[in-house]
Formats: sequence, C-alpha cells, structure tokens
Amino acid sequence: MPQPPLEILPPPIAHLRRGNVGVDYVHRFASARPGPEVLVQALTHGNEICGAHALLWLLEQVEQVEQVEQGFAPQRGALTLVLANVAAFERFDAQAPHRSRFVDEDMNRVWSDEALQAPIDSVERRRARELRPFVDEADFVLDIHSMHEDCQALMVCGTADKNAAYARALGVPGLLLIDTGHPAGLRMVERGGFSDPASPRRALLVECGQHWQRASVDVAIDTLVRFLALTGLADADWAQQHRRLPTPPRQRLVRVTEAVVAQSADFRFLLPVQGLAVVPQAGTPIARDGERTWLAPYDNTVLVMPSTQHARPGNTQVRLGRYED
Repeated sequence: MPQPPLEILPPPIAHLRRGNVGVDYVHRFASARPGPEVLVQALTHGNEICGAHALLWLLEQVEQVEQVEQGFAPQRGALTLVLANVAAFERFDAQAPHRSRFVDEDMNRVWSDEALQAPIDSVERRRARELRPFVDEADFVLDIHSMHEDCQALMVCGTADKNAAYARALGVPGLLLIDTGHPAGLRMVERGGFSDPASPRRALLVECGQHWQRASVDVAIDTLVRFLALTGLADADWAQQHRRLPTPPRQRLVRVTEAVVAQSADFRFLLPVQGLAVVPQAGTPIARDGERTWLAPYDNTVLVMPSTQHARPGNTQVRLGRYED
C-alpha cells in the first residue's frame, strides 16, 4: 500500500524541553481557584504528530494571556501538558515516517504497575516512569493520537462506560468506542481509577484521523478546546471562539467484542478493509492467519482500525465490534 502524503510535518518542539516541573517536556499551569487536575498528552507515539501541533497551539495561547484577552489560562484547577515519547519523535524520517512510532516498545502498552515496576529497561518505560506521577494525580486525561489508515475520527473510551458518557458530554467526535483492553498491555487511559466504574476519574483517547492529514490537526485542537471547557478549565466563550469543527448531529457507540491478534507473519485479510467497514453477514471470512481463519462473529460486524501493514506475531490487526444502536 502506498504511503499517504505528508500534509503535515513534525513541528519544532526543542524549545519546550525545559518544563516547569523538573521533568523534560512537561508544563503545568495552575489557577488560584480549586478545581480538577487535568492532563493532556501528545506524542504517546512519536509519529502521531497532530497532538504536538495542538499542544503547541495551546501553549501559544498561554503565552498570549498576558497580552490579549483571547489568551488561555486555567479558570480553576490545574492543567498539565505532556509531550511524551520525544525520543521516538526525534527519529522522524519523512522517507519512513512509521518507524518513529517508538524506540524500543509501544509506550501505550506499559501502564500497568507490573510493567512499570518490572526490571526491564527501555526508552518508553523510563519515560512512562517519569510521567506516572502526573498521570496518577490527574482527575481527567485526554490522550491525543492518530491512525495508520485513513479513517474518521473516533474516541477510544477505554473499557469503562463512564468514559463513553463523558465523551457524550464532550459532544465529539461522532464515533465512540468501548474496547476490551489491549492484549499487548495496559494503555494509559485504562490505568487505575480510569477503568474503575466507581471512580470519578475519567480518561479519553482521541484518534484524530490519519497520521499526516492536515485535518487531523483541526480534530486535535477542536477536541482539546472542548475538553478544557468540559473540565471547567476553559471559559465557555473562549472555547466557543476556538472550536474548529461543527458538533456532529449524533454520536454512535461501537462496542468491541474481540481483537484479532496476529499469531504469525502469514496474517492476511481476505476481503478489502478500511476503517469502520461493516461486514453484513456473520460467518464471512475476514482474515487468515496460518491455518486459522477469522470469521465475522455476528451480522454487521464493524472492522475497527484495521492495520494492513506491520503484520507480525502479537500485533493487533483489527478489532471486531458492533454498533449498539
């Protein structure tokens, strides 16, 4: 499959290295009024650059607050902005942009206590250990991602229905996803209280579209602006002024029932796939992996974030789900 064109490129971020909390690329802004601890993270994967563009845009708004009324400062609580896997981001090569996803391992699979406390050294685990205190202090988290394939924006709400309810309050994007968790390890938005139905903490992971489409930046900024308003950190008028996209007329929820994980390098799809394609009939062959054939488990099976590349043992190639409505 040909590589999609690079409509956006990595923005310059070296000037942001020195944060204000003693950890590189972490910036915290607090209000004098009590309120929630809010964390927004970008670059969990080094090649998913729309989130870096969004955080740079917001930091420019922070810098303007002393100069113009349109700038941004938290109205209550505190906001922490994180550029996570900068080591991978710095390896970005326009000739092979997928290779900068991570250095040693996927940073969004290491967020269990067992993984973080294990005697395993990697670039991603060292960085996650640095960031863990900020994640564990947060009441609300937005993790900004993008996708390998061309697909409409969607909100991954972890495994807890409370996060889907929070995404409905947010109003975007039009598609919400309740997952079964990732078989390769715990994601940040599933850590601790974020996946506990009884906890008031909420975490969302927005997939803003294909990695290098210009539209992904608009989705990232629009979602960020709305998120800051929903948490109460942003003034409603400021948020309304800076929205970039219309509110979808309705949101639909896909509930994933299983992940298709490659067991061999011989994994192959048996039908043309694209993000959110629907397989009408149960029993339709979807993929073959060695001697195993994956079949659509029910009528109107939704193919969520299929990956047509990187088929190797342990990789999730597609998630299977269905619309709840």
